[in-house]
Amino acid sequence: MAAFQYIIKDVKGARSEGIIKANTLDDAVDKLTAEGNTVITVKAAAEGSFRGKMSLFDKLMLQIYKWRTGVGLKALVFFTRQMATMFSAGLTIEKSITNLESSEKNNKFRKVLHKVAGDIKKGFSFSEALEEHPGVFNPLYVSLVQAGEISGTLHTVLDELALYLEKMEDTKRKVTSAMTYPAFILIFLILVTFGLFYKIIPMFAKVYADFNADLPVPTQIAIGISSWIGANIFFFLLIILAIVMAIFLFYLTEKGRYLMDRIWLNIPVLGSMFKNSILSKFSRTFSILMTAGVPIMDTLELSENVVQNAVIERAVAEARELVKEGYTVAGALKRSGEFPSTLLQLVQTGEETGDMDRLLAKAAEFYEKLVDSVIDRLSSLIEPLLIVIMAAVVGTIVIIIYLPIFKLGQAISSGIK
Repeated sequence: MAAFQYIIKDVKGARSEGIIKANTLDDAVDKLTAEGNTVITVKAAAEGSFRGKMSLFDKLMLQIYKWRTGVGLKALVFFTRQMATMFSAGLTIEKSITNLESSEKNNKFRKVLHKVAGDIKKGFSFSEALEEHPGVFNPLYVSLVQAGEISGTLHTVLDELALYLEKMEDTKRKVTSAMTYPAFILIFLILVTFGLFYKIIPMFAKVYADFNADLPVPTQIAIGISSWIGANIFFFLLIILAIVMAIFLFYLTEKGRYLMDRIWLNIPVLGSMFKNSILSKFSRTFSILMTAGVPIMDTLELSENVVQNAVIERAVAEARELVKEGYTVAGALKRSGEFPSTLLQLVQTGEETGDMDRLLAKAAEFYEKLVDSVIDRLSSLIEPLLIVIMAAVVGTIVIIIYLPIFKLGQAISSGIK
């Protein structure tokens, strides 16, 4: 006999979950409903997302596949909101998707919708059709749709999923907006520095060579670097490309991703913004999964896979193993050492009162406000700080270039005296 994981509501409306033995999925459902229970979800106990470890090549291929087939979060938000509206208005899933396909301007997404509509015509469920496109619909999306199909509350789940994605898109937009200006200044600084070494310094070097000037050590070093870049420009660009590729491949490894994500979390000011953004995403994901009736172990696993930070992912994975051993969710998260006391207290209260989904939604709102406050502070601090850094770097290079002229001026002044 096979094992099936279930969530039900009994005749009194109390929610419970567990594992039942049965020959088939239908037999498991029959056993659960025989006593008057309402089945929310039933699935094979061995099922789960992202089982097993992937090789570096598999991760690279998956990343390329996502780049090739993925669509923006904004398009997915619009699709989900429209689906929720059309389905609530009484249109079938197939008709709703067909309508959205005809008006979709993104060619990649239109092809995906065409395939999804075709699969539904063949008899696939909505969640099964979505599961065929992991580059667009992640396991969280598919699991929520599946939970809505089984419980008969798909229209409600789609509404909640649309709201969830809108919140995620809003948080992502704020963080991206806060990072755009620093990224622009950094790229501009790199280009200016490269221009100085590739074009400006060689001009001064030629002048100094004509005068047989005795150059200071810093100027000699700068001219040496400039000469090497000028003589090996293609090799230099190849080195830069190789470094970027090496960092990217290193990030695809487990140790590399963990190390780099840990560094991101420890950056002054920016680190707190990233951490609060991750905690907001974790809390909101956990909340919506609990609301949809997804089992606690699957909720932890799916939450682990959407936070997109290796440090928090490892903490959630450790917590999931502790929950299997009998720990409470709050106790397991606390032992990981990565979650703040505010969140732990809300989770503990939620477990004690049976209201974890609502309290975690409140936690998500709290961390979203913290992200907003950090962004407000960054807006007033980052611009002058970056200008000072850029001025310091460019100014240092310019001073090094002009050092021989300064020394010549000093020598002339001394001679006149």
